[in-house]
Amino acid sequence: MPVIETEKLSKSFSRNEVVSSISLKVEKGEIFGFLGRNGAGKTTFVNMLTGITLPTSGRMLLLNNNNDIDQIKHRVGVLPDYSTFYDHLSAKDHLKYFCKVSGKPAATSKIEEVLRAVGLIGHEKKKVGKFSFGMKKKLGIAQALIHDPELLFLDEPTSGVDAESAIHIQRLILELQKNGKTIFMTSHNLDEVERICTRIAIMKEGHIHSTGTMKELKKKYQTRSRVQIKLSSHIKKEQKENIKNLLFSYSIEWKDSMLLVDVMAEEEIPTIVHALSKEGIDIFAVHVHEPSLQEIFLRQ
Repeated sequence: MPVIETEKLSKSFSRNEVVSSISLKVEKGEIFGFLGRNGAGKTTFVNMLTGITLPTSGRMLLLNNNNDIDQIKHRVGVLPDYSTFYDHLSAKDHLKYFCKVSGKPAATSKIEEVLRAVGLIGHEKKKVGKFSFGMKKKLGIAQALIHDPELLFLDEPTSGVDAESAIHIQRLILELQKNGKTIFMTSHNLDEVERICTRIAIMKEGHIHSTGTMKELKKKYQTRSRVQIKLSSHIKKEQKENIKNLLFSYSIEWKDSMLLVDVMAEEEIPTIVHALSKEGIDIFAVHVHEPSLQEIFLRQ
């Protein structure tokens, strides 16, 4: 059963349609990456899902409830791109206060558990005004997690943090998924999205332009494969000419001892390897280049 489902969801401001008829499903337990250039409409779309903005038309269903946002707000956690905190409060007191105003107090043990999970244990009594940007990002995630939500919306969860903190947050996201949570995240870190997201949607000019797993997106956008073959560094000039004649039907390129061959299908690679072996040429490695998420994103 989908955790998020939209049907022809649209949003207009005056005569400007920012989100246009988006139909999307996110299944339970997914880490769903939602991408788009600035101005694509992704923030408006997420704001509709989280109840900040009302749609102009269409239908949406969160956690099998399409009527009352108030009924599901305690089942959903949200990390906005920029969180506002009370600088005079400690991290621990900030979470206590947040739980109080939200109407669902949390035990001290639960607060400490969440602070430990995000990597802030040891800093729980420190004033938030003295926190670094990365520590505030972790506190924002703690605030999203404090009620043990089923569904998490994370907007740029690792933007502006150091490499060690980014790795910690990525591992936390994977651990949350392992524990049955569903994560809907936006990020400009395409390497991060490619590494941890189970499915990805790319938005452009108010529409979903592409969606699928990385494997599906690579298959869709890869018209040919570039095979990198590492050979012996002692290849003679005449051997290179023989290889050129053997592989006359392929586009080939030499880079030192690396042979680059463009093929239409990976099934052609054994034929190429066999031809090289027949010439008595040692093959040390074969690597097939696939389009990265960054390359796919830039083609949109």
